[in-house]
Amino acid sequence: MKKSLLLSLFLILLASCGVTNFQAKYAVGLNEVESPSDAKKQFGETKIQNFDEGDLTKYQFEDDYINIVWYVSATQFNFTLTNKSKYAIKLDWDNISYVNTDGIVGRVMHAGVKYTDRNSSQPPTTVPRGATISDILLPVDNVYFSEYVGWREKLLIPSFYQSKEAMEKGAPTYVGKQMKVFMPILIENVENDYTFVFNIDKLLQ
Repeated sequence: MKKSLLLSLFLILLASCGVTNFQAKYAVGLNEVESPSDAKKQFGETKIQNFDEGDLTKYQFEDDYINIVWYVSATQFNFTLTNKSKYAIKLDWDNISYVNTDGIVGRVMHAGVKYTDRNSSQPPTTVPRGATISDILLPVDNVYFSEYVGWREKLLIPSFYQSKEAMEKGAPTYVGKQMKVFMPILIENVENDYTFVFNIDKLLQ
């Protein structure tokens, strides 16, 4: 509660200084999944679909081995993955990476990892057959420490502008850009590389 209050006060202070008066908001969707080679043969038919859950639009990808549902928040990628295969699968967090809107690749951290340990090795997670894991992916380069409010997370898409004119000029330049999550999944000791491509579809009113 105290941290939340300090964060609110900090944002109010920034707004009063004209730094965060205008915020752009974007619709981000799962546009494409680059699955392993010969995926149709190995993993069956693949499909992407979206659905609404409350105020959120979520995106689902499914093949014969995994079912994964994504929701992209302002600062992180949220996902729920179900192992549909007959085998245990493994997520190697150290090999999962993120590509930002400028095409720069970086490490990610997931739930349970302390901010101070964000650059340390993260033990892999095994998902038994039929089991489900819900987790988040947070770009390590987006985590920083502020002496005023402590640890902070940068937005995935720059959204704050000093004026309405600056927002109207700068915000549209991100529409059409992409963010990617490269997620190797180990199945029967074979690494299967999935790349989830998220498109910034439009500005929200």
